Amino acid sequence: MTSNVSNPWPELDFTKDRETFEALHLWSQIVGKARTACAPWLNHGWQVALYVSPRGLTTSSVPNGAAIFDIEFDFIDHLLRVRTSTGYGGALPLAGQTVASLYRELEGMLAEAGVPTQINGAPNEIADPTPFAADDRPRRYDPDAASRLWRALIQIDRVLQVFRTGFLGKSSPVHFFWGSFDMAVTRFSGRPAPPHPGGVPHLPDAVAREAYSHEVSSAGFWPGGGLIDYPAFYSYAYPEPAGFRTAPVAPQAALFHEGLGEFILPYEAVRTAPDPDAALLAFLRSTYAAAADAGAWDRAALECDLGTPGVPRPC
Repeated sequence: MTSNVSNPWPELDFTKDRETFEALHLWSQIVGKARTACAPWLNHGWQVALYVSPRGLTTSSVPNGAAIFDIEFDFIDHLLRVRTSTGYGGALPLAGQTVASLYRELEGMLAEAGVPTQINGAPNEIADPTPFAADDRPRRYDPDAASRLWRALIQIDRVLQVFRTGFLGKSSPVHFFWGSFDMAVTRFSGRPAPPHPGGVPHLPDAVAREAYSHEVSSAGFWPGGGLIDYPAFYSYAYPEPAGFRTAPVAPQAALFHEGLGEFILPYEAVRTAPDPDAALLAFLRSTYAAAADAGAWDRAALECDLGTPGVPRPC
């Protein structure tokens, strides 16, 4: 396991670790869909997300009748765990799994646990996907790559949680979306947005429209893929106001990616910065300011100082 006490931000290499990240992306969709099958719909689809845990990524508690269960990727012991409030505890190894085998075994564990769950078998937000049950292609799982990604998410989650405290308006939790395999936090102006055009691969347009029903400034992280082959932070506004993409942002390594329509900051620029937390906060705050100023948000009413542990906000 890679460890660096002086810099807890681990190295990430999308090109080298791509196969592991792609396997985790598909496996996380299976786990997330188990939660989606049981949890009542929450605004903007927030009920589907995963969360960073002390051992990996978790669904958190999922309702199932009078009981609850959770599913957790354990990136210390490299297991997928299922636990229930009725005392069941089961696990299966991540190494050696295909998408189809994990899909079958997870449904079997949930049935054995007394919380039988029908997991939707179609991947989302992936072009030309193979149904989970038919995806028997061998998948490479590198425990070190998985551990480094999780340890990076710990740091990213921590800074995003701090950033979230500086906003009095409606804000999402800091959560991990398995559809796009990214960690995000979203701020809302409070005003409705024009209907989203939809068109996200293998995602119902109704879901996209509900997710973007109101104006947002959203920021987060993903480990690479698509138009960029490196891990990066991102920030975008919907709808994008005039002047947003030309606004000055920080730190110096940040840029507007025309293909993505988002501001991008390479993870490596944060990891190697003298103060990674400050570099990431500068990106989050400046790109939010770009969206809020260009969109004429009521910043005085929506913003506040960052929170301090144990100190109530002044009234």
